[in-house]
Amino acid sequence: MKILKFGGTSVGTPDTIKGLLRILKDYYQRGDRFAVVFSAFSKVTDTLIDTARRAGKGDGQYLDIYEGLRARHFAAIEELLEPAQRPAVESLVADHFEALKNVLQGIFLLHEVSPRSLDFVQSFGERNSALIISHAMRQAGIPADFLDTRALIRTDAQFGNAKVDFEESNRLIRDYFAAHPNVQAATGFIGSTADGITTTLGRGGSDYTAAILGAALDAGAIEIWTDVDGVLTADPRRVKKAFTLPSMSYREAMEMSHFGAKVIYPPTILPALSKNIPLIIKNTFNPSFPGTRITATAAPGDDPVKGISSINQICLLTLQGSGIFGVPGIAARLFNALAQAGVNIVIITQGSSESSITFAVSPGQAKLAQKAAEKEFAYEIREKLIEPLKIEHELAVVAAVGENMRYRPGVAGRLFQALGKNGINISAIAQGSSELNVSVVINAADETKALNAIHEAFFLSDAKTLHLYLVGVGLIGGTLLRQVLTQAAFLREKRKLEIRVVGLANSRKMIFDAEGIDLERWETALETGEPFSMPHYLAQMKALNLPSAVFIDNTASEEITGFYEQILDASISISTPNKLAASSSHLQYQRLKQTAEKRGVLWRYETNVGAGLPLITTLGDLIHSGDRILKIEGVLSGTLSYIFNHFGPGTRFADIVKEAKHLGLTEPDPREDLSGADVRRKLLILARETGLPLESGDIEVENILPKPCLEAKDVDAFFAVLEQHGEHFETLRSKAAAEGKALRFVAALENGRAQVVLRAYDKAHPFFFLSGSDNMVVFITERYRERPLVIRGPGAGAEVTAAGVFAEVIGIGSYLT
Repeated sequence: MKILKFGGTSVGTPDTIKGLLRILKDYYQRGDRFAVVFSAFSKVTDTLIDTARRAGKGDGQYLDIYEGLRARHFAAIEELLEPAQRPAVESLVADHFEALKNVLQGIFLLHEVSPRSLDFVQSFGERNSALIISHAMRQAGIPADFLDTRALIRTDAQFGNAKVDFEESNRLIRDYFAAHPNVQAATGFIGSTADGITTTLGRGGSDYTAAILGAALDAGAIEIWTDVDGVLTADPRRVKKAFTLPSMSYREAMEMSHFGAKVIYPPTILPALSKNIPLIIKNTFNPSFPGTRITATAAPGDDPVKGISSINQICLLTLQGSGIFGVPGIAARLFNALAQAGVNIVIITQGSSESSITFAVSPGQAKLAQKAAEKEFAYEIREKLIEPLKIEHELAVVAAVGENMRYRPGVAGRLFQALGKNGINISAIAQGSSELNVSVVINAADETKALNAIHEAFFLSDAKTLHLYLVGVGLIGGTLLRQVLTQAAFLREKRKLEIRVVGLANSRKMIFDAEGIDLERWETALETGEPFSMPHYLAQMKALNLPSAVFIDNTASEEITGFYEQILDASISISTPNKLAASSSHLQYQRLKQTAEKRGVLWRYETNVGAGLPLITTLGDLIHSGDRILKIEGVLSGTLSYIFNHFGPGTRFADIVKEAKHLGLTEPDPREDLSGADVRRKLLILARETGLPLESGDIEVENILPKPCLEAKDVDAFFAVLEQHGEHFETLRSKAAAEGKALRFVAALENGRAQVVLRAYDKAHPFFFLSGSDNMVVFITERYRERPLVIRGPGAGAEVTAAGVFAEVIGIGSYLT
């Protein structure tokens, strides 16, 4: 025997009713024994309540609403039943509506709607729906009887939330079903007193009816048919990657419901729980899907966390003071006072120091709770033994629920890590000794972010989502977007990493999409974006408040770097090829480092020094593993590498510089490169990574240009003067060549001294063999003293720089997730 219950959405329209009739026909054809409980048509109960209350206020419009309800039910009869089947049903439904009209008229005349009258009015929703559908079942070939459960479910007279007399109800149910072998189409939600007065069973009443029938008949299962595929791991409106759980325990289901999940209403399934009857949640609109099976116990091999739920608005109240410590009965007095005031407590937590008791309530009861507690402890507050109750507003409770948490160490740690790495502060923590759930109180603004972060930590441990915000979509930024698009499928399949670009901006426009911008059409989308300003862009990032977020600055803008501190403080990591922040004052550099550390996020700038070359990472690995840096030498400018690699016999220095400019390797004014300013910034960053608190002015830079070249009024004049001083550079080259050496413009760090100089190297040094525009860095350390560690490769170019940023982003993703 099975009990099936179909809720309001399942009987919402004639079309949906036709769908459930197909389901019932399949059950009957399979030979299943079952009874069916029906809710009122969708929204009908709310409409009946509204009609009664309008009538009670003397609002004559109640009649218009009544007529609309009547018309809706007769339209359903017309669409569901063949003409020959309609008259009998229409007559019965007409009688129902005549009775409803009479009671509404009485309410209107008395200007009063009593709880008793309201229960009677509401009963017509289920009575009409079950009656109509029972006849549709017969027409479909299912021998069905209409069952008005008021005849079987005995209750007290607590109207609106009547208590069931199970002993009498069970007897009546068993006797009735023994005498009526047909499929029963039963009304949900309603019962009656011993005197025959109609009552309702309160919230979740139709589920309750199904549980009462199931328990009385020792049913093999109770199926709750609704509009979702079962119980989901989280609210799909908040967590897009939520999925259906195949099974869970009653305790897990009730715990999730307590924390806001619309799974079941716990009191309604107690009759089924007492008989260990499985509860199955299924989807009327996807009947082939197996749904969720809820049983007495969780399977031992199940995941430690079954679901994540939340209550989105609560207040946290704290009773604290020296007068609490070691005093027996404080908690009893507090909670007794709250109970007397009718305050419902969501969670309770108390530290082992016994200096405070913290509890959460709904915002509507916060002042009531404060008043009750302060009245109870008025003497202690007056004597300053206890402080006046502290109230914190705009908070939410997020709970991870699962019976198997008790068997898996580290569950709480994983939860706290997921929140911490996303900058979500915890105000209070609660966990019972049964370890059925871990609850945390957080800022309400972080609720969705927390749900997604925790969901990903527990349910998608093999699949992570990274949210990227990009500013600067020029050569490097555009190349990076292309690389992300090209590599997306590989990362999803092999790394279980999904990268969503959720924000894009150039100097004029910006766009955002929390679900991810289409990277095949980003240029067109950006053209239609809103005007760009960095304060507005930052505000949008904060408003979206997405987990595992990374900001990428592909510009050379000092204005953008000025927002780094606020970005890090918002718990958003940064990856950037922009050197200006890492080479700013040491005080600012340290401040950014500390902000990132404080917020548990990362500030990464590997591409500042060697584009795609892993220079900063390698240096960090050497230091962290205990090696000692003795000397660093590097050719850190691809431009200057190209110039001196191609400056040979028979070539003029000015011609090589012109060629480099023509190839796009130099700045518009090549003096920017030849001055060594860019190399200075790169060496400064490397020096700081070794722990040296250097400023830009501490680095010695050799000026290789004659003074007249520096004083030339423009680029054309500069080249003219440079040609006049060709002999100067030829002398340097020929002298080095005579000694079997090659000129290289290098950055050097040794014994705390940082220099940018032009030096000559022979074949014994790796720099001698440089070619093209390659960069090279030589690390001499305690471990790499005899044979230095050499890193060589392209130190500039959009492809390698974008690839360096991309690799860095993937590394940040691994840390965050």
